[in-house]
Amino acid sequence: MPAYNEGASIAVVLAEVLENLPDTDVLVVDDGSRDDTARIARQFPVRVASHPFNVGVGGAMRTGFRYAAERGYAVVIQIDADGQHVAEQARALIDATSIADVVIGSRFASGDGYEVHPVRFASMRVVAGLMSRVVRSPLTDSTSGFRAFSRSAIELFAQHYPCEYLGDTVESLVLARRTGLRVVEVPVSMRPRLGGTPSQNTIASVGYAGRAVATIFLGLVRPRPVMTGVVR
Repeated sequence: MPAYNEGASIAVVLAEVLENLPDTDVLVVDDGSRDDTARIARQFPVRVASHPFNVGVGGAMRTGFRYAAERGYAVVIQIDADGQHVAEQARALIDATSIADVVIGSRFASGDGYEVHPVRFASMRVVAGLMSRVVRSPLTDSTSGFRAFSRSAIELFAQHYPCEYLGDTVESLVLARRTGLRVVEVPVSMRPRLGGTPSQNTIASVGYAGRAVATIFLGLVRPRPVMTGVVR
């Protein structure tokens, strides 16, 4: 669970996760929060890893993948700390790792009418269409942070998870496809965030599609990653 300044919501999110996934080990990666995110998280029976400063979602996720790889976990589920993801639906993503390596929970495939500003939604549609071609699987929500990962994906991302802007979403999918991993999508419902500040506003969404396309292109032309075996 990557978390940055999510003190307003993380208690509710952790309570929900622990109730719905009681047999799951939970790692909160506090990514240099300036509020009481880490303190609140430590009040629950979970592990907390704290970065000394903010490195972004990609860096937080790589910390989580390294933790999982070192301990031999077979599946990792990513749930954001802002309350948008419904922990009860995580089982569907986990089950789908039996047929795929990266499973994306799509807020648009469920038909629930998740509301997004038209400008941002148009940008997301463009990116999802391009990503569908890249990963050779139909996607409607390629930027969703509600995901599950197989052991093969864990080993790959523990060493090579992209940390740059948009790397944690679109470039990670390009990387997965280029290394022979399968990407699929399952429908989920999502809620408005419980607190904190969204990472992207409407103005920022205007240039989002262009930056995302550039990120995808870079992911396609970069040298294919070489796995080095044991993660240390």
